Order: sequence, then C-alpha cells, then structure tokens
Amino acid sequence: MNESVRHAGLVGVVGRPNVGKSTLVNALVGEKVSIVTAKPQTTRHRIMGVLTRDDCQFVFVDTPGIHSEAPRRLNRDMNRLAQDAARDADVVVFVVQAGKWLAEDQAILDSLKRLDVPVGLVINKVDQAADKSQLLPFIESITARADFRFVVPLSALKLTNLTPLLDELQQFLPESPAFFPADQHSDQSPRMVAAEVIREKLMMRVHKEVPYAVAVQVQEMEREGQLTRIQAVIWIEKEGQKGIVIGQGGKVLKDVGTAARKELEGIWGGRVHLDLWVKVRAGWPDDPRILGSLGITSE
Repeated sequence: MNESVRHAGLVGVVGRPNVGKSTLVNALVGEKVSIVTAKPQTTRHRIMGVLTRDDCQFVFVDTPGIHSEAPRRLNRDMNRLAQDAARDADVVVFVVQAGKWLAEDQAILDSLKRLDVPVGLVINKVDQAADKSQLLPFIESITARADFRFVVPLSALKLTNLTPLLDELQQFLPESPAFFPADQHSDQSPRMVAAEVIREKLMMRVHKEVPYAVAVQVQEMEREGQLTRIQAVIWIEKEGQKGIVIGQGGKVLKDVGTAARKELEGIWGGRVHLDLWVKVRAGWPDDPRILGSLGITSE
C-alpha cells in the first residue's frame, strides 16, 4: 500500500443510462476500467476505478444507469447496485447530460436528496451541446433543484475540466490509508475483465439486433507463462438470437473474438487464446442464480 496517502474515500458516480458515467471514470483514472458503448445497460456491475494523486486516493464507483422502469430482475438488481453505491459513498457525483434533463434525472435526484451524503453535480458532454448559449441557463435551472456541494461542467470524452472536479472531490475524502496500491487502477478480477471486454465487443456489433439479452461468463481461465487461455460462454435468451450473435459463416463471433483477444493482450502484455461458445438459456435476466453466477445480482 502507498503509505504517503493520507486521505482516501469512495466516490459514487450515479446517473441515468448513457450520460457518460463510465467514460468519466475512465477519464479520471487515466485508463479504461469500464467498458463503454452507446447502448444503455452497458455497465451492469459496480466497478471501482482507482486514482492516487499526491496524498489522496480516489476510489470511483462506476454504477449501472438507474432506470425509472425496471420490469426484469436484471434491471432491478442494477438499480439496487447503483443505489447502494451512492449510500455507501463519501461523496456522490451526479452526472447529467448538458442540455438534456429527463424525468429519470429528476427521479434520481429525488432519491439522492434522501441520503445523508454530500452530492456534487457534473454536467457532462458540454462539447456536444447544440446551442452553447443555452448551457448557462440549463446549468442554472438544474442547480436550482437542489443544494449541490459543487457544480462542474466538463467533457469526459474530450478530457476537459477534469482537474477542477478532482479538486472539488478531494475536500470530501476522509483521513484514511490507501485502499489499493498506487499502481492499481481497478478492483476487477482478470475473469471479470475478460468477460466485460468480450461483452463490449459483442454489443458494439449486435446491440441493435440483440439489445439486452446477452451475458458473458468466463468458465475456464488459466495462465501458462505469457499465454492466457480463456473459455467463455455467451448466453442469449432465444434460439433465434443465435444466428445473429454467430453471424453468417461465424463472422460476427470471429470478429468479436479477435477484437477481444487483441484488447486483452494489450491489457495483460502477453498472448491470449480465446474460445467462445454461444448458448441459449431462456429467462436468465430474471433468474437470481444465473445473475449471481454472472456477478450481477445485488443480493
């Protein structure tokens, strides 16, 4: 552990789907700790990204996007994970999209008001605002809704205005030794890293055809020197989805495997042998045993 760290704490990062929470955590940490796609429900786990700066250690807790409607067990468990992360944090970062305030944002803010945790507001994607002249009125309208401890407009994608956010967060970190070594940037196990990278590559290719009913489970993983062998199963709900995930002549599955293998080799600095299978398991998003085996359930 880093003995020079004198302040360390949990920073809960919450918001509705697709406001850029994972992109923000990756930007703050300085490397990819959460997968990112344009599809809601990309983040399903509570993932910790770690940044050690001077005598402070920030542990950012990236959470699933909170849905106002949660018809399936998967959705309800992800909501619960996000709410628990906010409740357990030393400070919460409430992320919203510049120029876009939805009923889901208000519902999340209402729930945050009930917690005894300091809450700061991040207005993300300011670079994408269509009418820059409306940014200030938008920020003023949101800050009037609650007594935020700080407000920081930024662009996580463009890496702009991140330092002011860290400066604001630093004052809420309690006196504490470091939770993680200074060179560790995530709490994810190698198995979770592999499963998430595979799922990201799959969602980037078939998210329109198979939006939510996909999960990845690493069943075997072993290392032999510089070689890591991985056997993973892609779970789907319906037999009809199998052809979409595999693709004509196996092209989609091959492309997913190649992209995932290359990224994992870059992360681990060695060779990766990856075997993928596609299997049908009807109703898995509502089965607590399956969700538990995938590390999704909050119970």
